[in-house]
Amino acid sequence: MAKLSQDDLLAQFEDMTLIELSEFVKAFEEKFDVTAAAAAPVVVAGGAAGGAAAEAAEEQDEFDVVLTGAGDKKIQVIKVVRELTSLGLKEAKDLVDGAPKPVLEKVAKDAAEKAKESLEGAGASVEVK
Repeated sequence: MAKLSQDDLLAQFEDMTLIELSEFVKAFEEKFDVTAAAAAPVVVAGGAAGGAAAEAAEEQDEFDVVLTGAGDKKIQVIKVVRELTSLGLKEAKDLVDGAPKPVLEKVAKDAAEKAKESLEGAGASVEVK
């Protein structure tokens, strides 16, 4: 088997949907017994830990938009999910059916608020974290 370069691997990941990429990450974690969680910065100074944590919470600039329920107009919600993401019809339907699930991750506050308004306008229940 030929070894793929980093650029070749990235090109392969570019062609994957978010669902496929998520499934790949799960399989990778199981195969190599690792987790792909991002490491959070750790404050070592004892007295500054509480203050630094409070400051980090106030300065949050990345938000996750989580679909908590589809409501009565599921088809409209699927359409909005497709507009907000690059998901295909099946992937968007699976995301809506599997609620609660994140629709957008690590987006700016204004983008998160717009996505929330769009989803709620379609009848979904949404949380911004």
